[in-house]
Amino acid sequence: MDTPAPPPPAAPGPRPGPRRRDRHGRGMRGPVAPPQVPLSASRAEVFADLVQDSVERLERRWTQLAEIDFLVVEVPRLDPSGADGGWSDDSVPLGGIVPAREGRPARVVVYRRPVEIRTKGRDERAALVHEVVVEQVAELLGLTPETVDPRYGED
Repeated sequence: MDTPAPPPPAAPGPRPGPRRRDRHGRGMRGPVAPPQVPLSASRAEVFADLVQDSVERLERRWTQLAEIDFLVVEVPRLDPSGADGGWSDDSVPLGGIVPAREGRPARVVVYRRPVEIRTKGRDERAALVHEVVVEQVAELLGLTPETVDPRYGED
């Protein structure tokens, strides 16, 4: 009688495919922090919150800001035609404005990455964001930054 050959021994080493459990057999790890904790907010979300805080601070004094859209954009776009005045490595804009037109409200734009690169911590970033928002609102309203926020430039 012929007997079937035994299966070859398993090859040493890890099995191919995704690993389903950690090395101690406790299963996959969960998130570091629950969603309601600030640690789990992305950098973009935290930055948007800083802009919103700054706008709310100014809206108490300037109610017309409720009619303006405030946006956070990752980086400024360079217009190849030069219509934006062009910018160099020495002067990357931190913010900008888009005047109201054709039924669209005016917009104040804050560029996230240039602001983040120029700051080291949350407090410094919050101060710079507020400065940028104040400067852009002042330009949009045709006022000086000190008129928009009397504490502008104090630090």
